[in-house]
Amino acid sequence: MNKNAIKKFAIEARKKLIDSVTDKAGMIGITEKSCSEPITKRADFEVYQTVAGTEVTLNKRQCEQRRRLVAQIESRGFEAVVEEVAYTWFNRICAIRFMEVNDYLPNRVRVLSSEKEEKMEPDLVTQAPDVDLDLTAQEKEEIINWKMSGTSEDTDKMFGKLFLKQCHQLHDILPGLFEADSDYMELLFGISYTNKDDVIYMLVNPETGIPEADFNVSTLDEEGNPTGQVEIIGWLYQYYNTELKDDTFAKLKKNVKITKERIPAATQLFTPDWIVRYMVENSVGRIWIEHLRAVDPTTDEKTTAERFGWKYYLPEAEQEEEVNIKLAEIRTTYKDLKPTDITCIDPCMGSGHILIAMFDVLMDIYESAGYDKREAAFEIVKHNIHGLDIDQRAYQLAYFAVMMKGRGYNRRFLRGRDGKPEPKIYVIVENNEINRNHLQFFGTHLSEQERNLAVIQIEGLLDTFKDAREYGSILNVDVCEWDALERFVDDLCTTGQISFESVGSEETQESLHKLVRVAKNLGQKYDAIVTNPPYMGASGMGAKLSKYVKDNYPDSKSDLFAVFIEKCGEMAKKNGYQAMITQHAWMFLSSFEKLRNKLQVMDIVNMAHLGPRAFEEIGGEVVQTTSFVIRKSHIKGYKGTYCRLIEPMTQRGKERMFLNVENRYFSEQDNFSKIPGRPVAYWFSNNVIELFLNLSLGKIGRIAQGLITGSTERFTRLWFEISRNRFIVNASDENELQELGGKWVPYNKGGEYRKWYGNNDFVVNWENKGYEIKNFTDDKGKLRSRPQGSDFYFLPVITWTKISSSKIAFRIKEKGTISSEAGMTISVSDSLREYILGFLNCNVAQYILNALSPTLNYELGDIAKLPILNSERYADKIKSEVLLCENVAKDDWNFFETSWDFQRHPLISKVSTIVEAFEQWNKASEERFECMKANEEELNSIFIDIYGLQDELTPEVEDKYITVRKADLSRDIRSFVSYAVGCMFGRYSLKKEGLVYAGGDFEKCYKKEKEVLADVDGNIIIMLDGAALITGEHYGKIKTDNGWVELTYSPDLDNCIPITDEEYFSDDIVGRFVEFVKTVYGAATLEENLDFIANALGNKGDTSREVIRNYFLKDFYTDHLKVYQKRPIYWLFDSGKQNGFKALIYMHRYDADTVGRVRTDYLHRAQKYVETAMQSAQYTIDNASSASEKSKATKSITKYTKQLAEMKIYDEAIAHIANKRIEINLDDGVKVNYAKFQKVEVAQEGKKALKVDLLAKI
Repeated sequence: MNKNAIKKFAIEARKKLIDSVTDKAGMIGITEKSCSEPITKRADFEVYQTVAGTEVTLNKRQCEQRRRLVAQIESRGFEAVVEEVAYTWFNRICAIRFMEVNDYLPNRVRVLSSEKEEKMEPDLVTQAPDVDLDLTAQEKEEIINWKMSGTSEDTDKMFGKLFLKQCHQLHDILPGLFEADSDYMELLFGISYTNKDDVIYMLVNPETGIPEADFNVSTLDEEGNPTGQVEIIGWLYQYYNTELKDDTFAKLKKNVKITKERIPAATQLFTPDWIVRYMVENSVGRIWIEHLRAVDPTTDEKTTAERFGWKYYLPEAEQEEEVNIKLAEIRTTYKDLKPTDITCIDPCMGSGHILIAMFDVLMDIYESAGYDKREAAFEIVKHNIHGLDIDQRAYQLAYFAVMMKGRGYNRRFLRGRDGKPEPKIYVIVENNEINRNHLQFFGTHLSEQERNLAVIQIEGLLDTFKDAREYGSILNVDVCEWDALERFVDDLCTTGQISFESVGSEETQESLHKLVRVAKNLGQKYDAIVTNPPYMGASGMGAKLSKYVKDNYPDSKSDLFAVFIEKCGEMAKKNGYQAMITQHAWMFLSSFEKLRNKLQVMDIVNMAHLGPRAFEEIGGEVVQTTSFVIRKSHIKGYKGTYCRLIEPMTQRGKERMFLNVENRYFSEQDNFSKIPGRPVAYWFSNNVIELFLNLSLGKIGRIAQGLITGSTERFTRLWFEISRNRFIVNASDENELQELGGKWVPYNKGGEYRKWYGNNDFVVNWENKGYEIKNFTDDKGKLRSRPQGSDFYFLPVITWTKISSSKIAFRIKEKGTISSEAGMTISVSDSLREYILGFLNCNVAQYILNALSPTLNYELGDIAKLPILNSERYADKIKSEVLLCENVAKDDWNFFETSWDFQRHPLISKVSTIVEAFEQWNKASEERFECMKANEEELNSIFIDIYGLQDELTPEVEDKYITVRKADLSRDIRSFVSYAVGCMFGRYSLKKEGLVYAGGDFEKCYKKEKEVLADVDGNIIIMLDGAALITGEHYGKIKTDNGWVELTYSPDLDNCIPITDEEYFSDDIVGRFVEFVKTVYGAATLEENLDFIANALGNKGDTSREVIRNYFLKDFYTDHLKVYQKRPIYWLFDSGKQNGFKALIYMHRYDADTVGRVRTDYLHRAQKYVETAMQSAQYTIDNASSASEKSKATKSITKYTKQLAEMKIYDEAIAHIANKRIEINLDDGVKVNYAKFQKVEVAQEGKKALKVDLLAKI
């Protein structure tokens, strides 16, 4: 199936149809803003002004259609009605396409295409007017005239007329989709087959449209399953909603709740066919197999299911004898069951996928009972299948799908048997517009008692169904006398009573019929409820829905799917089945514990635990699902069958694992209550369950959530943004911090998956014992911050990240740290810390947490429930292994410059080539990795032994879960370049380990010395007065613990390093980098080292220096932003895309004159250099004889011209800022300070002011 083509068509068709409907509305005087009144009004016609200013005349029928349309717009809004009209025509077009491909149309003539290949004119057009469409003589004459005209306009008029006549004919057999010709939809209809940009051509075009085979019911997939009906209808529905769904979620991010009109688009998800069949076979199919077993106890489940072709059916798990006796008792209730007795419903039917699967399984049942397929098709629609949805477009498609399924089994199905087939599938209606005064005209022929009861029950239903589409199938409907209500509604008598009060009573009767049918579907009990309900968290619900859920479903209010689990259970008969696919959160999260308690008194027959990526349309780990079958019974000791399909990361992979009978578990549901929180941990053995009899981690240590500042932007920074002088790393408490004059302390915000040590990135403002945070209020004086878990502040703790994309990782935090709400903490005694950390990072803890918290959130309560077995035998061994893991992880973290304990780049080594340095680093990092892996596997072995889980777990650890880093040539060379830039600015030095300068007085770290003139041999040239000639100055010494030491590589004097595409400056960044490499490895191997670096960088260039220059021009800053999390400490002054001017400065050395120096000492000089280069190129053009030289010079002039133009605008902007002499405060962080140099307005004559960024965008 070509899903790309389906998606493209559905999305584009929606746009075009909405535009077309909007235009058509405008042509009858209706816009989003108003519905105009007629400018002329007569008995049989009305005249309206169009949006184009012209006039249009509507006949009597069209006027009635327009009045219906205006009433709908006034009731529901212009946008909602336009959306409805668009999708209705979309559904009708797709339905006709489906019917013509499968030869289901009554007149057997194709409407949108031709049976002849490569013939684009539809057969209906070709054969008109000689087609069976009840054409009047006048209509036939019109068609002949249009045909003879031959123009595209007339041809499309003819096609439009024929298409509408076909729709009228289809109303007779498919009234649920093709309504009567009084339908206002026709007023807003416009269609063309000659226009290649129109919907019809987009659909049927053999090259770019949807392949015809995708509509054909005889088309089979790779497994031999038919796809033409279910697949195409389902995907058309899902993809049609794509943009509406995206827009809804975009609004949700802005806290705009999901309205009832948008719930279907936001929650619709096409269920994979194999999951649908699993659910239906194990519910509807199981009922019949139970009947057959009741009739003949020797009937084998597995064999019977195979005979039916139900390959997803799971036989009952092997049970104890007492359980089998109870099951046999239940089975006897099905002994006299007939196929017509089985009732089943999908209360969230969508496009009807589940209903169609029900139809197929029921057909198998009917055939086994001796029914003919043609007769069975009628019986299934009459007795068995029920469906509901809040979405009209879904109803239309589901209705069509069921009718087409019947037609597939019986060619005469659409014509009916004893009347036309009427599937018991409905769209949920609202009673808001029903006139209750009309009830006095109903039921006049019923007995007084019967009529009074009917009125009471109708009034009750009208109350229940107020705003019904807000709630859908979760509405609770009281049991009513349904037959009596039908008679009451049928009995409308207004004879002799025609009055103002009775006007509109026929419409009320129609509305009441719909209401009663929907209510009956909701109010009765079923043998099987099968559905994929909407997934919507409480935060996305509108006010009415949220209140209804809280009031009526308090135990499942957290998500709509959970509400439906509860509701479907209520809809089931005693011993009936509910089969669903939902998010798997209900199985584990504490917010669903009360729901799990309710489900504990029902039997989970089986489950396909799907995990992530069960739906191929949804990537990532967020939507993790489970499909399950529950019987409304409770048998003590009952064992369910559970298929754990978590690991395969594809829809097909999960299906294969299911069919291959892999990862099957048989678990007693009663055991779940022995685990704290009652998670559905079906894979736990009795050994694991008994572990929970031991002390939990929450009883041994203290677990807490940390500080909520109330404003991350205001109170937190990345540590490298601020001045190092006021950042205190290891304060014992807030008093020591205050004594040391500190403001910033390490702030544990969780971070990426990393074990043992690391994720030390953030700091928090705790000046004056956190006074500002503790007193941070909103405009009304309400405290915004929450300094919770304060007992843990500054203590050494174990921490983890609350939200993880995979497994959980625990780390040590040394003293001096405050944790946030995302960096959860555990405080235990010093003697237990390593033991607990070792356990938490071993696979035993992860195995248990898979049940306690298998979602992306690892909450405090989940961690607190972990059972702790303290082993004196292994205690010393565990401590030594954990300490080694901590040290290895700490070394690894500190090898990278984003660590505040970074000392020196690992490629700075006492060797002559960077190749040797990298090989040493590669070997060392490999050894660290292998050491860590061996240690973790040893710890796994120890804890597996302590917990007695040798049968469940093995100690191996996959490489991807070892969180120390291996050498990476590209990454490590780029970080080497970054370190070199740090040395250029004085942040680091080859003469002193660690961070040398990050704020404060630079000259307390480095000392300036005079530069004197020397000859080629290095001898100082003495002047006549005996003094040396001073040519400048540079930083010649660095302050170390041993006093002032001579530098071998000096930091930049003026905190500005230019990056240009040609070497214009003496402190050009490439020249400075070459000098750095030479200093580190020596002059003899310089070129070899530059070649190695250039190859690792991989940029373009003919020489190593060109490659390095291109790296600085194009990629260095991108890498810097990535490493420093978009909070750069080196700022790039950048004139724009032409690379006219670029220069780096070090944020921590910035002063008020920095911008002025950049402008006068570098930008202006760069402009002069470019002007000189341009003159040189012009000279070449004027004087060179070589054509290639002239061509090269011409290209250079083009480049220089663009660069000069760019630099001119840039100079105007930078002058504005330079004159302001802006100060920055490092405590404000990068984001605030960086913004001071962006969006500088440059005036343009006769144009809007141009906004220029002085710094590269981040």
